[in-house]
Amino acid sequence: MKTLKVMLALVFVLALNSTYAQHTTAKKENLPIDKKTNCYIRYFYFPNIQAYFDNLRMVYYFKENGEWKTASELPKNYGGYSLYNKARVTITDYDDDEPYNLLQVHKKMYPYNSKGRFINQTASSE
Repeated sequence: MKTLKVMLALVFVLALNSTYAQHTTAKKENLPIDKKTNCYIRYFYFPNIQAYFDNLRMVYYFKENGEWKTASELPKNYGGYSLYNKARVTITDYDDDEPYNLLQVHKKMYPYNSKGRFINQTASSE
């Protein structure tokens, strides 16, 4: 009987923790700050698909039918591309809400590379 009570208490605590974890959101103050630019490190840019990932909102920014969309996952036509797959560039000099406005700059700085390698892995204005 005592074991049953302990098991029920453990299940209750685990259920409570998983419910809490689903409702927490990231705060900008918790993101790392680049010491050179004094900006939050909020975005990753994926040159091979010309898309961004927002570490604050945990969403991707990508173009679909000529319009920028946001989603927690990339559409299937991106071939299962994920946050940790292939090459990504850390954006260190921009922490506002519309990183796609800098797409032309990032395309020039980090052109498509089928091997996924870049000389400089961060984007900054230096």
